[in-house]
Amino acid sequence: MGSLGALLKHPDDLYPLLKLKMAARHAAKQIPCEPHWASCYSMLHRVSRSFAPVIQQLGTELRNAVCIFYLILRALDTVEDDTNIPTDVKVPILIAFHRHIYDRDWHFSCGTKDYKVLMDQFHDVSTAFLELGKGYQEVIEDITKRMGAGMAKFICKEVSDVECCNAVSNGAWITNLRKKGLLLVLLLNCMAHDTNVLLCVIASIMIPKLETIDDYDEYSHYAAGLVGLGLSKLFNASDLASDRLSSSLGLLLQKTNIIRDYLEDINEIPKSRMFWPREIWSKYVNKLEDLKNEENSVKAVQCLNDMVTNSLIHVDDCLKYMSALREPAILRFSAIPQVMAIGTLALCYNNINVFKGVVKMRRGLTAQIIHRTETMADVYGAFFDFSCMLKSKVDMNDPNAAKTLSSLEAIQKTCRESGALNKRKSYIIRNELKYNSVLVSSAELLSSSSLYCLLFLLLSLQTGQVTGDGRFLEFPSVDMDMMAGWLAGWLPLNRL
Repeated sequence: MGSLGALLKHPDDLYPLLKLKMAARHAAKQIPCEPHWASCYSMLHRVSRSFAPVIQQLGTELRNAVCIFYLILRALDTVEDDTNIPTDVKVPILIAFHRHIYDRDWHFSCGTKDYKVLMDQFHDVSTAFLELGKGYQEVIEDITKRMGAGMAKFICKEVSDVECCNAVSNGAWITNLRKKGLLLVLLLNCMAHDTNVLLCVIASIMIPKLETIDDYDEYSHYAAGLVGLGLSKLFNASDLASDRLSSSLGLLLQKTNIIRDYLEDINEIPKSRMFWPREIWSKYVNKLEDLKNEENSVKAVQCLNDMVTNSLIHVDDCLKYMSALREPAILRFSAIPQVMAIGTLALCYNNINVFKGVVKMRRGLTAQIIHRTETMADVYGAFFDFSCMLKSKVDMNDPNAAKTLSSLEAIQKTCRESGALNKRKSYIIRNELKYNSVLVSSAELLSSSSLYCLLFLLLSLQTGQVTGDGRFLEFPSVDMDMMAGWLAGWLPLNRL
């Protein structure tokens, strides 16, 4: 669906939206006919509207592997995110998840809405997983195992000592203790006491909270950096980039989501999810939840800008990784989420609305990015333009202004030195004061606006949604399926 107001305001969104819708129809015809595969792709679209169309443009074999990889990790993430699951239940599931994917009958009811459907129907995902090639299975199992263990390591950051004790007492974590020397001292001091006392101390050693930026980076690596490593292995691109570069792809996406989802996470019931590191937010407020209070709005925005600036350190690695990719489909698959991430950071930066709701790109903007990201030149151009937009929002009174500008200038330097900036259309229009926060093509705007408005008028007349004197009746959206079907008869897919 597309908002009529948004489409009239941004008429260049219509063409990419139609192209995206028709490409999705084309991809749907290529989905295996078996019920479990149909279920998997249906769930993919339900749990990730933005990622699904990026997966669809991959070749069949790789597309199926990445689809299942995504659904498995999304299910793992659903278990971690559900604050209603007791720790002593959640931790063993996370640690053993890589084994559950081999069990066609296993499922675990948790999560809400579409995520609950995914968990309830996880047997379809397992069935599809078992039909993948052995090489794909091994990569997915390895990353799932490492990610589950990493999530488990951090799961006690906001729970009670008793829950920690119960979780640890199953023995699954004890072999992973990092501070064995300290454990030896604790054993000597606690051996005469109750076993639970020792286990609680062990838990406090094993499970660091998100106190420091290093904790934040480590958690983000487990939650998303490993995804980048796994994808590199699925692409057979491991020899093109180091683990650090592969991990940075996931870190940029994860940190962007953590920034964007602040309010949703902090308002989670029954317990808040807290992913912003204390080392950053404690400079501005006493408690993380205080950032959403209106009286702290100035400090909240400063903290937000600090978080965005921290995320920018991963951009250089991301650009290096993507520049090494040679397969166009894999480049697009890797690049589109990264462009969306830098665009989202530009929208979030210095934006108090992050603490009032979710700041995200409109659907037309997402379609524009998917439509226009074809080559590395497009990627450099997008990062340059969005960094310019973000730079125009920097307040020199912000305590991190100099650091932010330094990071942005480094990104722009990399993009300029690529020699690609003159080979693509600009993503944003520059006016005399600042960069506009919309993705448009100024070269096509005048030539296409009249055509798009005419298409809206014709469709609205056809569906009775405009009065005889030309006034639009109130209706919330335009059905892109209807419009795509209307055009499909005379506009071939390859012309879109």
